[in-house]
Amino acid sequence: MRGTSSSRVLWHWWTVVVAFVSLSFLTTLAAGMTMKYQIYEEDALSTVIGNLAKDMSLNISDGSKTNFRMMKQFNASFIRLREKDGQLTIGERIDREKICKHTMQCLISFDVVSISNEQFKLIHIEVEVKDINDHAPEFPRKESPLEISENAVLGTRIPIDVAMDEDVGSNYIQSYQISVNSHFTIDVLSRADGIKYAELVLMKELDRETHASYVLELVATDGGNPSRSSSTKINVKVKDFNDNSPVFDRNIFSVDILEDAPVGLLLVDFNAVDPDEGLNGEVVYGFGNQVPSEIRHRFSVDRKSGRLMLESPIDFESKKTYEFDILASDLGPNPSPSICKVVVHVQDVNDNAPEITITPMTSVTAGIAYITEAAAKESFVALVTIADKDSGANGDIHCTLYGHNHFKLQQAYEDSFMIVTTSPLDREKIAEYNLTVVAEDLGSPPFRTIKQYTIRLSDENDNAPVFSKPVFEVSLMENNAPGAYITTVVARDLDKGQNSKISYKLLDTYIIGSPVSTFVSLDPATGSLYALRSFNFEVLKQLQLRIQASDIGSPQLQGSAIINLKIVDQNDNAPSITQPALINNSAEVLLPKDAPSGYVITQVHARDADEGVNAELSFRISEGVASVFSINRATGEIYLNHELSYEVYENLRITVTVSDNGTPSLTTAVTINFIIAGSLPSDRNVFRNKIDEETQEGDHSIIIIVVLAGSCTLLLLAIIIIATTCNKRKVDNRGHSHSGKEDAMRQIKIWKGTSYATISAREPHKDSGIGDSDFSDSDSDISGDGLRKDDHQNNVQNGLWACTSECKILGHSDHCWSPTASRINCNLAHSFAKTGSLPRDTLRRENYNQAHIPKTVGLQSVCEKVLHREYDYITSLFTSKGQGA
Repeated sequence: MRGTSSSRVLWHWWTVVVAFVSLSFLTTLAAGMTMKYQIYEEDALSTVIGNLAKDMSLNISDGSKTNFRMMKQFNASFIRLREKDGQLTIGERIDREKICKHTMQCLISFDVVSISNEQFKLIHIEVEVKDINDHAPEFPRKESPLEISENAVLGTRIPIDVAMDEDVGSNYIQSYQISVNSHFTIDVLSRADGIKYAELVLMKELDRETHASYVLELVATDGGNPSRSSSTKINVKVKDFNDNSPVFDRNIFSVDILEDAPVGLLLVDFNAVDPDEGLNGEVVYGFGNQVPSEIRHRFSVDRKSGRLMLESPIDFESKKTYEFDILASDLGPNPSPSICKVVVHVQDVNDNAPEITITPMTSVTAGIAYITEAAAKESFVALVTIADKDSGANGDIHCTLYGHNHFKLQQAYEDSFMIVTTSPLDREKIAEYNLTVVAEDLGSPPFRTIKQYTIRLSDENDNAPVFSKPVFEVSLMENNAPGAYITTVVARDLDKGQNSKISYKLLDTYIIGSPVSTFVSLDPATGSLYALRSFNFEVLKQLQLRIQASDIGSPQLQGSAIINLKIVDQNDNAPSITQPALINNSAEVLLPKDAPSGYVITQVHARDADEGVNAELSFRISEGVASVFSINRATGEIYLNHELSYEVYENLRITVTVSDNGTPSLTTAVTINFIIAGSLPSDRNVFRNKIDEETQEGDHSIIIIVVLAGSCTLLLLAIIIIATTCNKRKVDNRGHSHSGKEDAMRQIKIWKGTSYATISAREPHKDSGIGDSDFSDSDSDISGDGLRKDDHQNNVQNGLWACTSECKILGHSDHCWSPTASRINCNLAHSFAKTGSLPRDTLRRENYNQAHIPKTVGLQSVCEKVLHREYDYITSLFTSKGQGA
């Protein structure tokens, strides 16, 4: 039962120890502290432990926004926190023996964040669970047998069962008592692990014949208030005399063993000596009767050899010391065993990696911390707690944070760190951070633990909706049906969730004195714009609409844009005639009887309410005496084609049709009746422009033909001028080269169209090699006679196959210009195609006498151009005969 004394009640009132931890937190994270409380196990649910606001002397008024938030941890369910003032209460039954076992100090640790005026304060809470005496000591057996030789010496110690108590401190076993007897007493001792035990000590010699057995009662009592106790019976049997017992070389063996020692490792090799012979001297080994099963599971001792070995793995973090007895006895009758104590000390090795626990400030999903993107610099994000079960340097840990320089680690207290921000955050730029926490101990070799952690930014409504462009240009054909779809405008909001949901609306404006909402409607969900009425271009040509997009965040943000809605003209208005004045869609116009041809009788004026091509008008005469009248298609002027005759006086009526250029084209017709009047008025220009309407409106192809013809004429004229200039220059050059010499005159007959004309031509002397000759005197050894012999051959080569010897004296005649020129052309073409270039013949230039053909022959100029370009041959070109041939 739990103690209910006044001292217990006074102790139950909490002892609050406030330990301020020196932390250099900046703006949003204030100095941290540790709050320590004490409670008893098994206290009732909802028992108040403490109040953080009061214990920290915080002044919380009704208008303040200070609240407390518990960081979720594995044992936080034992304690509940009231957020408004930080009141701590017991959340569930606390059994100290379950959560702390035999440890002297049992702590429930967790962390609380105090949030006040955008300032975070980390508070480390340690609640010590005090033990109550809710467990009595307990022996492993109700009765235990024990044997002792009648010749046992005084002071002989005999191990007995050890009582266990799950309580600690003063509530643990404090004493052992044995029932009153004349031969035995007990000695209470403590093991290395703090367990108290008793040994039975012989105080008086035994005599088997007098008293063969004893029944003793052993009582274990704890120090609780009230105390608790339990007892066991010890049945002592006195055995017959045995002259010698085995003797160990020492009474206590202390062994150090590493916790990672392999199974089968030899710990101690016992050697107990018995001086007897035979079976009385043969020694066997074993565990003492009081050794618990845990020891027998961890270790083993060989019965014959006495070798103590490791039976199963051991763990320093589970138990640091093992203490037990080893018995050695002979095989003779009535053996008297000897006892030695073994103490095994387990040494720590670095066999445990550091453990990392990350507790976020706010979390919805495991492994992910959330923080608002509006968090200021040095804002608290998560708590990192590290632990290592090893001890010493093996348990010392170095912790590092990797991933992004927007976050850093800041030490909170002994083995805890805080992840805090180092700069302002923006979710629209980086929405999620993947951080890595690395914890490494200082053991050899060191162990390292790596833990990935994700930090997501929660959205704040810090972005207004934005349209794709500030001004939208859209159009709508007039005469639309009411409810016609016009366009859809879309705005984007970079925020997330509710902050990004957009609604649209038209801003109030007036158009032609009426609200804009009577003209168009805007779907608030989609941004689609619809016409509420049928628009008339001739009445309203453009609307300017202002639209607004608003999100539903807090605070609400807006964006706006302008829609310029242009009404597109449709050809829905036929031309209307304004002049001449109409009566029943007809007009009467005076026409002088002596009006000359080309007289402008009148002009039809018309207009169209449409615009653009829909308002471009054309006029034509659709009915009536079209041979007498004509009309200008563009201006509507009506002309008299010829003078009037008396035969047409009675039927002077035409119908004029006015058409626009829309699709489909709309027309209006008017009937004009001409009334014959007197003479022409003297103050009026009665004639139309010299440029005929038909010519103005003629086919564009004629204009193109005329332009091309003119271009060709200019080109031909340029060729003739160039050829004439080149020919003149060539003649001048030849005249200089033959100065001082008389040229022979020759007669040349030229066909002039109807008869031959005879012209005189001077025969040039042969080139002497001076001037522009391509030959030097030493280049040619051919005499003039030789040249004459080869004349005919050269003539044939140059296509002058029809020439005779008369041509050399009189010049070329009609016979040279034979219609068989096609043959010459074929030969020439064949020659050029065959050679690819003209051969250089040093004899060609002087073989023929040049005939001065009139300049009207165009091909002569081509020949001159060839000569002028210093080719070493002369190609005689022929033209066909004149027009009469």
